[in-house]
Amino acid sequence: MRNNLLPIAKEGLNYIIWAILSFAFFAILDLDFLQFFTFLVTLFFLFVFRNPERENIIFQENSVVSPVDGVVVSIEELKDNKYTYKVEIDSNYFNVSLLRSPLTSLLSYIEIYRGTRLSPLSTLSKNINEKVVLIFRDKNENSIKVVHRLKQSFMNIKIDAIKNQNLLKGSRYGVMINGITTLYLPQNFRLNVSVGNELTASQALIGYFTNDKKNK
Repeated sequence: MRNNLLPIAKEGLNYIIWAILSFAFFAILDLDFLQFFTFLVTLFFLFVFRNPERENIIFQENSVVSPVDGVVVSIEELKDNKYTYKVEIDSNYFNVSLLRSPLTSLLSYIEIYRGTRLSPLSTLSKNINEKVVLIFRDKNENSIKVVHRLKQSFMNIKIDAIKNQNLLKGSRYGVMINGITTLYLPQNFRLNVSVGNELTASQALIGYFTNDKKNK
């Protein structure tokens, strides 16, 4: 993702500009209720698209950090040859919406599936809601799969990265407002999180790779 030093994510600029123009229009017409409503909408967009600058915390070399702000809602062990652990992180409108690279790596796979935005309470949401699947691979051939899936949201998932792009740990690569992020981690990974942990993207340690076994 290109460096953005603005305090607002560029994906939100159009929303904010239209909200400000609407506020000015209703102010000219002296429509107090609509003027107040669009003022609140402007504040909402400014909050949702905030883009805080964060310092990268120095962890050990093979560490993986959270790609999103949110709360760990489940951790499962999988019977899979490639991925052993599944960690789900729930993000809502109060969380910063920017997505950040969990490790210094090559983005070896990316696929966007446009779909619905049903509540996660719906049994259909896991299958038909909009999602993005990414695989990050580091220099030691360790890889993790990250799936971002929308809940009820007013905006699509935005990804500002391409396949085979090199990403630094903590660098921004997209925006997701109100969604669930699932991390699939290999057998040679040691978890450092528990259910209920509140995570901050690029600063919360998910865990680290060991040298016992590398997933191919």
